Amino acid sequence: MSLNSNPLRMFALLSGVVAALMLRISLARNPHDGERGDVPGWVMITLMSAVLVAGLLALAQDQLAAMFQDAMGRITG
Repeated sequence: MSLNSNPLRMFALLSGVVAALMLRISLARNPHDGERGDVPGWVMITLMSAVLVAGLLALAQDQLAAMFQDAMGRITG
């Protein structure tokens, strides 16, 4: 399966690239700022959460879609 056929896999890949770029930019801007760390904590938590969600969606997309359809079917009758 290619990346083009699954947009969630493409999103997960792009999220990883963005995380790597954010780390690189942060290190380039403040290479000797020991108090702030390499990347601000909220940036790492946000990017890690996005990658985790994308990974879970890529692995369980069919099951999650079935659960959603079942829940919506129960609501609408």
